[in-house]
Amino acid sequence: MHPARSKLDWFKQTILPHEAALRGRLRRVLPHSSELDDMVSETMARAFAVEDYRRVTNGRSYLFTIARNLVIDEARRAKVVSYEVIADLDLIADDMSAERKLQARDELRRLETIIDSLPIQCRRAFILRRLHGRPVKEIAEEMGLSVSTVDKHIARAALKVMQAIGKHEGFGFGSSRGSSQRLVGDRSRSGPAVS
Repeated sequence: MHPARSKLDWFKQTILPHEAALRGRLRRVLPHSSELDDMVSETMARAFAVEDYRRVTNGRSYLFTIARNLVIDEARRAKVVSYEVIADLDLIADDMSAERKLQARDELRRLETIIDSLPIQCRRAFILRRLHGRPVKEIAEEMGLSVSTVDKHIARAALKVMQAIGKHEGFGFGSSRGSSQRLVGDRSRSGPAVS
């Protein structure tokens, strides 16, 4: 077989099937979507340009390694590099833990967006209680509200968060009052249940 034909066959079988996975991973990491096509094209071109292509048996790992190195090179050339790009360099790897990290990061960003959309007092009460573990009575004093009002804000925020997550995942959380009360959480430490 002609060497050029052999290399093309190798590229089609070993490299090309992983282009979509590479594109998906880079889409999560690159700060500007306009860079995505260029980065994928450059990665694919460098993969095809390898001289000793027969030694490359794991095309996915090879592609992800090239892409990671390209992102590092771009970061070095840039005068201002976002912290996120530096933090995400380890996510451009071919392993399931990197995929889980990306999913977790995406879920945290989605949760942050949901929490940011809450009314100000609901958001503040929810963050102080659920993230900082502060007692409801202390939150009420700090916010100048009654314990019952703070409790209602926390319950309302928790319900809105669950509804947004449920909507995103295709579930119908919050459709009935009884189910939403059970999902709000343990009330034993935070005062009376919202009725």
